[in-house]
Amino acid sequence: MRMLHTMLRVTDLERSLAFYRDVLGMRILRRHDYPEGRFTLAFVGYGDEADHTVVELTHNWDTDAYELGTAFGHIALGVADVHAACDAIKARGGKVVRPAGPMKGGTRVIAFVEDPDGYKIELVEDHAGVARA
Repeated sequence: MRMLHTMLRVTDLERSLAFYRDVLGMRILRRHDYPEGRFTLAFVGYGDEADHTVVELTHNWDTDAYELGTAFGHIALGVADVHAACDAIKARGGKVVRPAGPMKGGTRVIAFVEDPDGYKIELVEDHAGVARA
């Protein structure tokens, strides 16, 4: 088994696609409208779905708002330098909600950014180079 994707419901698909593409540097991998069901699915990520876990953005055409709830935490992205990633994200109009610094009670450098719908995305310093922002 392997993890395929994480699904997030978004209120404005174009705004969310712009964030994940232009601010976080992901590619739009595929997109399909389902008129009968009145929704659109768009998949974004850093690599092909055959080899990478991706994010599915679901836009339900008739829904204007969602409650994020208290159970969902965040999506995590590995980056080479959290401070530089935060600077780049801010320069591209992204919202850093927890600046780069050591994890509470730890030494690993992390930060949090927020997507247009309020979903949290953790940036984790990854010196092994597994993922880049």
